[in-house]
Amino acid sequence: MEQEFKLSPHPDYKRMAPTYRMYKHLYLGGEVLRRNAAEYLYRRLREPGEVYEERLSRVFYENYMGSIIDWYASTLFRREPIVTYENGRERGKEFFGELLDDCDRKGTAFGDFLRQQLTSALIYGRSYALVDFPKPLTKPANRAEEDASGLSRAYLSHFTPEQLVNWAYDEVGRYEWVVLRQERMVARNEPKPHWETETRWHYYGKREYQIYRSYGAGAPVLIDEGLHGFAALEQAPLFELRVSDGLWLMNKAALLQLEHFNKSNAQAWALAMGLFAMPVIYSDREWQQVVGESYYLKLGADDKFGWTEPEGRVYEIAAENLKRLKEEIYRVCYLLNQAGGPQTFGQSGLSKQRDFTVTQEVLRGYGDAVKDFSKRVLRAINEARNDELSLNVTGLDEFDIGDFSNEIDDAQKLMNFAIPSDTLRRQIYKRLTHKYLCDVRQDIKDRISSEINERLDEESRQNQNE
Repeated sequence: MEQEFKLSPHPDYKRMAPTYRMYKHLYLGGEVLRRNAAEYLYRRLREPGEVYEERLSRVFYENYMGSIIDWYASTLFRREPIVTYENGRERGKEFFGELLDDCDRKGTAFGDFLRQQLTSALIYGRSYALVDFPKPLTKPANRAEEDASGLSRAYLSHFTPEQLVNWAYDEVGRYEWVVLRQERMVARNEPKPHWETETRWHYYGKREYQIYRSYGAGAPVLIDEGLHGFAALEQAPLFELRVSDGLWLMNKAALLQLEHFNKSNAQAWALAMGLFAMPVIYSDREWQQVVGESYYLKLGADDKFGWTEPEGRVYEIAAENLKRLKEEIYRVCYLLNQAGGPQTFGQSGLSKQRDFTVTQEVLRGYGDAVKDFSKRVLRAINEARNDELSLNVTGLDEFDIGDFSNEIDDAQKLMNFAIPSDTLRRQIYKRLTHKYLCDVRQDIKDRISSEINERLDEESRQNQNE
């Protein structure tokens, strides 16, 4: 009974699951949305089934939200976040250097992992990172043996709200336990070779973990359990990146994107049907002739013949409405200056600068959320490994490569004040070098930081001797 309760969906999950599914489709677009278009393309009242099926076969999607979300994620991470760690154990510094270059044992850099986390948060409102450690086959005798065998090599896994199916909070609002569900296709040989869906449920409490597995519609079976890497901290190893409702872009614009999708498809269908004009016969007598390209018409003296053709007024209204919907999608996402409409091109330079200032403030809001998330994850790993490092995450506040020259000028002006602080000089040098060398390997950044510390320590000793 306890197992059934843990693996069953949380009420909030069941309530939000259809919404999360729609948001994912609206972000992905393309073939994914086309395959599921029947869920989003409205069927008109009394519309014949064959007509609706033909409209579905011709469906298309102008994916503004996917582009907007990817623009925010790529712009924010144009420069990687700066992760600094000082003091503590040397082996800990080596580990974090490796972690920042490969945080998930798949070769993903920490900055790329954070970009993935932010993208999911802009789609779903939140995203999750699970911290785990390799499972030991035998218990290590000491810390050196644990490091040598790779058992202390923490790694991260990305999860979305679609995969967090059940959870509970403790009295201070932290996770008491969580259940994560993953599905994949696996090849099985019994009773004969075939493909089948494997579902795994990962339960994490504050100390213990359990893994359940099922195939197809089979019942879940417990396949593994034990203490997880955060057991000593009595903390569930799941960390949440959440954006505020005002910065949850997909939630703000999804209905607008859906309305645009339906109206643009309706307009395209009407235009396509308008190309196939319908003949109209004005006659008082019974009409039995067949009309077509290979036939002729025989009309009476008072009969008239013509073709239906729309006047076009409704198409003008529809086109204006589609343009307004597009601009509104960009406006609610704080990117009206990128909508490309006539209002954008007619703006003054000051107005455009003011609009982009709002966009920059939104980007800084995302940057603050990502930095807070990064600090919580890295400091928890530091505490679980007992590395005793002093960790900090900075950056994600400059969104133009050209801004680096301005930062150098600001740093030079600050240095000209001759403020008597070696710590300030160290931080300025490290910040500038890490930003300029944002694409180099973490071990090189660490070496540069060590050289800066050694040089300034040497200068300090020389000044004391003098």
